[in-house]
Amino acid sequence: MEWKLRVAIFEWLAELRDREGEVLSWTMLKQGANVLGRHVHLLGPQGIFKPAGFERPLSITTSPKGPYQDRFESESILRYAYRGTDPAHPDNVGLRRAITERVPLIYFHGLEPGAYMAVAPVYVVGDDPAALFFRVQADDLSAVARREPGTVGAAEDTEARRAYVTATVQRRLHQVAFRERVVRAYHERCALCRLAHRQLLDAAHITPDSEPEGEPVVSNGLALCKLHHAAFDSFFFAVRPDYRVEVRPAILAERDGPMLIVGLQQIHGRRIELPSRVAQHPDPLRLARRYEAFEQAS
Repeated sequence: MEWKLRVAIFEWLAELRDREGEVLSWTMLKQGANVLGRHVHLLGPQGIFKPAGFERPLSITTSPKGPYQDRFESESILRYAYRGTDPAHPDNVGLRRAITERVPLIYFHGLEPGAYMAVAPVYVVGDDPAALFFRVQADDLSAVARREPGTVGAAEDTEARRAYVTATVQRRLHQVAFRERVVRAYHERCALCRLAHRQLLDAAHITPDSEPEGEPVVSNGLALCKLHHAAFDSFFFAVRPDYRVEVRPAILAERDGPMLIVGLQQIHGRRIELPSRVAQHPDPLRLARRYEAFEQAS
């Protein structure tokens, strides 16, 4: 029954993400899930959580302001810290059992206080008592749903699939975390048009993330609505180091409908809205380099 509950909870989380988006609130997750006629709590105040009636842990959590240094040690492995420093603590023993019994879990990754991403299923695949951490990999939900508890597919296929899925999850976590931090810094409004519909806001990189200096930090981002994000990436306009917008001359000379006028031509010369914290303002050096590329594209 516990196995069926796990699979049902994973599927419930997938439906929740489809409905609510990738970022889920702590308040929502704390309400738990109603599956197969039961109400199941998903996480608790401690990182390793086993609901009442379960024999093995159900979830592990990385809190955004927590004391533990959980991190990806490679594209395909997450280091998850022990609870405390005692390898024999019941929570650590529970995760160790999850290795030998091949128990799938949920990983809740805190992006910002109150905002989490849920990854399910994940597996504990290694244990390092000397360094006080476990190794964790993500897997595909369909692979879990179609197998029996305690069994595993071909080792080579499983290892390659989990490495690929974990690498994909890592990239997505970084992207979503960057968007969450940038959009919050700009008070959930477009820096240009002040649009406040969160679903229509993106975090635009000033230095592209494909470049070595394209770190996912707020000072390398701008909160922009989808129209302005696309136009920014296409060099229709640039933000100068003095935080004023310069629209490409060819765009200013065009004659088109009201969207061109209001959305692009009228932002020329406008000063962007800035985050409250000076440390989160767009980096002028990054803007200067971006402006040089804009001039070349113009």
